[in-house]
Amino acid sequence: MNTAISEGVQVTVYTQFRPDLSQADDGRYFFNYRIEILNNNNFKIQLLHRDWYIFDSLKEATFVSGEGVVGEQPYLTPGEHFVYTSGAELTSDVGYVKGFYTFKNLGTDSFFQVHVPIFQLITPTRLN
Repeated sequence: MNTAISEGVQVTVYTQFRPDLSQADDGRYFFNYRIEILNNNNFKIQLLHRDWYIFDSLKEATFVSGEGVVGEQPYLTPGEHFVYTSGAELTSDVGYVKGFYTFKNLGTDSFFQVHVPIFQLITPTRLN
């Protein structure tokens, strides 16, 4: 678990290696990550956009950019949280992800970025 707070928004990431979806012999390692976003501000916000860099130890980094997360652009009132699960496939058993979200302050219509804590994608066998 990794947690970071920026601009009053707390982001916590949990990762899980998925051996049932991976095929190491073919260089396919699948990971799920669950992300919890908590609005600690005293105003309502909306998650509009994400920008991710996915690093794989055997190839160039992949840049992923798009609206919202998992097809949603959630609104969060003060104290409210949003949780979603997604995944990434690597060609190696070691990698990591970093990036940020773009939010809108619905009280002032201003935009701000919230950093996602860097999270490791490592198979359990690699840790031993």
